[in-house]
Amino acid sequence: MSPAIHARPEESRLREQIVEFGASLFARGLTAGSSGNLSVRTDDGWLLTPTNASLGRLDPARLSKLDWDGRLQDGDPASKEAFLHRAMYQERPQARAIVHLHSTHSAAVSCMCGLNHDDCIPPLTPYFVMKIGRLPLVPYHRPGDPALAGAIRGLAQKHSAVLLANHGPVVSGSSLEAAVYAAEELEETAKLFLLLRDVPVNPLNAQQIDELKSAFSLDI
Repeated sequence: MSPAIHARPEESRLREQIVEFGASLFARGLTAGSSGNLSVRTDDGWLLTPTNASLGRLDPARLSKLDWDGRLQDGDPASKEAFLHRAMYQERPQARAIVHLHSTHSAAVSCMCGLNHDDCIPPLTPYFVMKIGRLPLVPYHRPGDPALAGAIRGLAQKHSAVLLANHGPVVSGSSLEAAVYAAEELEETAKLFLLLRDVPVNPLNAQQIDELKSAFSLDI
């Protein structure tokens, strides 16, 4: 399909935003090679980074434009992980954007044994609670396995983010900016989790988490 060249002003803004955040994530080492993908809802579907595209070198006119059923409408062929985004959007109407990364520390945690599959990183900081909440672990599926969509769909109603075993995080947000910030907070907390794994830790308790929920009207 030919690249989109006459997008509406709001869609053009979202395309540029995807390029901007993709370049920032790539430059800071939060994605490597052609790994990871970003998406944003539009009025008539959603935009997604193309298959085999580096987030550091995106072209706004060549982003994949899909309809609500996941069919390509314009741009380059979509990432093979498009179904991850679609499953999250279907279950979370409040999600306006999704970030999927293979960021080093989050991916490292996803490979560990003995994780709590319902909450695989403890609430070490209030910022992790505020931006991520509870982080469930999705069992391993090969890349591109359509069954992974069902696994995500079963968790997405209650969780804004999930961690794919031996893979990496999928994080949604009320905007692309919010989703990127949440993915960054997850990566930093994963780093803390790995740094502290051999020493006793003092995560936030239930009362402290409830206080955050009340103070910031968190839906977690």
